[in-house]
Amino acid sequence: MAEAAVPHPRDVYELRGQGGAEAAFEEARARSRLHHAWLLTGPEGVGKATFAYRAARRLLGAPPAPAYGELGSDPNHPVSRQVAARSHPDLLVLEREGPDGKPRKVIPVEDARRLGEFFSKSPASAPHRVAIIDAADDLNVNAANAILKTLEEPPPRGVLFMVSHSPGRLLATIRSRCRRLTFHPLELEEAAAFVRAHADVNVEESLRLSRMAGGAPGRALALAAAGALAVDDAVRDLIADLPRVDETRALSLAEKFRGGEGPQAFALLFDRLADRVHAMATDRAAQGVGPLDRWAQAWETLQRLPREVEALNLDRTDALFAALSELRQAAQA
Repeated sequence: MAEAAVPHPRDVYELRGQGGAEAAFEEARARSRLHHAWLLTGPEGVGKATFAYRAARRLLGAPPAPAYGELGSDPNHPVSRQVAARSHPDLLVLEREGPDGKPRKVIPVEDARRLGEFFSKSPASAPHRVAIIDAADDLNVNAANAILKTLEEPPPRGVLFMVSHSPGRLLATIRSRCRRLTFHPLELEEAAAFVRAHADVNVEESLRLSRMAGGAPGRALALAAAGALAVDDAVRDLIADLPRVDETRALSLAEKFRGGEGPQAFALLFDRLADRVHAMATDRAAQGVGPLDRWAQAWETLQRLPREVEALNLDRTDALFAALSELRQAAQA
């Protein structure tokens, strides 16, 4: 399978399956009831940030392009080109990606403070000034408080879009000052069609990826780019061999834990292990095959270990073999 290309949301001009959210926003805009802050909620990868950029282009003056949907804009319009080039003077984006292009653990308070200064100025060339925070979940405590100050004093002709995968983690005072739009996963077939449009996969592979992603097309495409199908196949074989553990295969998987992509490879492997174990335990429960206590315990370990490894800087290979040892015990129970 050829490597999938994962476009940045600012470079995506179509949005599937979120017509309700787009219609609600467009109705508010058409009736001059445009709220100053919008909280875009739903699972990761369902199109929240894509929506934010689509709405931003329209607020910045790009005319409608019906071929791209209700909030669609022509990619060749000057506003669209400025947004794509990150050069529009009336658009501010706060995200984890740092000035060097590398992801940071959080959006720092220094970035959040730019929001107040940005909205204190009048639009330079557009009807509005627009800011996007992708994602608000990545704001540290001080950054969240800085954002709250801006929300408490709504800027004239300013609109803020905040993407959130876990809105319950945000300050209640932030949530209460925003109008919420909820985004839902797509049907598997629709998400799979999106994946096939951006990655060299067949129908069966695109459906597998969409199922792994829970119907979130962006996440499905990211999984394709990360080689999730090959990892899932390796995990399936590991579990099928239990209680025997093929150490050579396990060490081969652990080799990918090295380097800059190591954390992502580790998280992906444990995600696939946990998903496979959960599916197997659910199937056994339906068939009345037991006991399942050890499998439940193993699943909890697979959920917990990635967080502990990240927080405590533990050895990823050791963590993998600890998890496989627990799976082996579960299979022998």
